[in-house]
Amino acid sequence: MKKVRILHVSTAHPSQDPRLAYRVIPSLAPHYELIAALPHVSTGHKYGVNYLWLPKFRRVWLRILFSQPFVLWYALCTRPKLLHLYDPELLPLARFIQILLRIPVIYEVHENLYKKSPEKAQNQGAIVMQLFYWFDAMAQRRFYLIFTEHAYLDTYRQLANAHVIIYNYPLLSFLETFRQPYDPDQEQPAFFYIGWMSVERAFDTLVAGLSILKKTHPKFQAHFFGERTFTDNDLNQLPGFTSIQDNIHFYGYTDQQQALPYASRSTAGFALLKAVGDYPDSYTTKMFEYMALGLPVITSNFALYRHVVEQHQCGFCIDPTDPKQLAEVLTFLIEHPDESRAMGERGRVAVKNYYNWESEAQKLLGFYETVLNQS
Repeated sequence: MKKVRILHVSTAHPSQDPRLAYRVIPSLAPHYELIAALPHVSTGHKYGVNYLWLPKFRRVWLRILFSQPFVLWYALCTRPKLLHLYDPELLPLARFIQILLRIPVIYEVHENLYKKSPEKAQNQGAIVMQLFYWFDAMAQRRFYLIFTEHAYLDTYRQLANAHVIIYNYPLLSFLETFRQPYDPDQEQPAFFYIGWMSVERAFDTLVAGLSILKKTHPKFQAHFFGERTFTDNDLNQLPGFTSIQDNIHFYGYTDQQQALPYASRSTAGFALLKAVGDYPDSYTTKMFEYMALGLPVITSNFALYRHVVEQHQCGFCIDPTDPKQLAEVLTFLIEHPDESRAMGERGRVAVKNYYNWESEAQKLLGFYETVLNQS
């Protein structure tokens, strides 16, 4: 029986985005003829997926002008039975493709732009945000929606079609290959972070807290993988940075397969966020990834996070603006390796039982059946 052809498109997400590259697309590939158009991806067939190259730009207007014509061309050439998109900037084009090909569209919402911080909203511009509001309202009427958090439903209340919540839980079978017995170096403890770095993500607190830690543990190392929203000059202005600049290492955006070996040798993983935008209502995926790797997790004292971390006793929930509290927690983890190991093990068991992608993949497949049967 011939498989149904599906076109996945993102002009903004990296081709190695963990949710797309290691969870959503591989989960669907055995069941559908899957085509994925992603920025700077290697064109060709891989693991049952036909990948199509898209140009990569940081600015939205450049992606609209130069990436979206490729998307339209691919849609016309491949004639999919379903379009699955990930970026709000693609909503107008997706509606045009929907009308042209008479196919259903799934819009996967990864960020609640209605709850963006004022600074981020201002950076986008009033006109751009108004256009987003208009096209997002259109998507709620015309498309099927996937949300990554239940809190989105507080905002999205006018949904005309079926929707589903697919949490961004980690894929155990992938992370298990990087997990090592918990055995950190007490003389030279290491800490791990993966993801965007910004003041909103408490990077200033991390720097200040680590500078306090250095007074008692001068040989610590901290490994940071991901894009930075600040310049080197901004970095040098952060209180405490100059005292620890030789202790911390920046690797830029890195595929998880290259980054995660550093996590396996770490004392703990950082997952701090400040109470801005939709952060208090949204899980940070890295928290669950650290838990799956058997690392104690240090995250924010949001009620949503405390429900996980304190219930399973797998780390600490702290004030994301308090570097002194951070330093105290790090010191405890370094000096109490047996308790730290037990925290990591409890976190791993919790992910295995409750917070894993395997259960979410079944929800995704069921939602696809619903969409295709209704169309």
